[in-house]
Amino acid sequence: MFIQTEATPNPATLKFLPGRVVLQDGTRDFRSADDAALSPLAQKLFAVPGVQAIFFGHDFITVTKDDTDWQHMKPAILGAIMEQFMSGQPVMLASAGVEDGDGEEFFEAGDAETVTVIKDLIETRVRPAVAQDGGDITFKGFKEGIVYLSMRGACSGCPSSTATLKHGIQNLLRHFVPEVEEVRAI
Repeated sequence: MFIQTEATPNPATLKFLPGRVVLQDGTRDFRSADDAALSPLAQKLFAVPGVQAIFFGHDFITVTKDDTDWQHMKPAILGAIMEQFMSGQPVMLASAGVEDGDGEEFFEAGDAETVTVIKDLIETRVRPAVAQDGGDITFKGFKEGIVYLSMRGACSGCPSSTATLKHGIQNLLRHFVPEVEEVRAI
């Protein structure tokens, strides 16, 4: 088994590509070892000193670290991923379910058509690009011209995520949806 690694715009996060499907549907974001109870792989990764967060996408895993050097962490992370996939065990326990967001969406009933366009643009143009960087972005709400988005994985806490939101996503949405005045992360 060969596992590729890719740098992300977030220097504290590295993307691991095992060459296999990690999650068939949805994404999973683990912010602590306590969150990892439903994933044997996440538990193994949190056992590596320095690991602070883990994110599973369709075919990738991103690991966020503290100030520990990647040179010391990478072999243990690669070993944990390889061990998990070679064992044939599932990445998530059957009772885990699919996670695609963090709670309910909010918007006014009169904005339903606008929200549909916003969500379609995020799904087709933004999420694929963000996944390339080892993260995910989901629509959370729209109120008074402001689009609220949730950033996860490599994008959460990334120094360039503010620029991505303000210059990339905000400009895209404003171009196609005149009702959008601003984009904010929550």
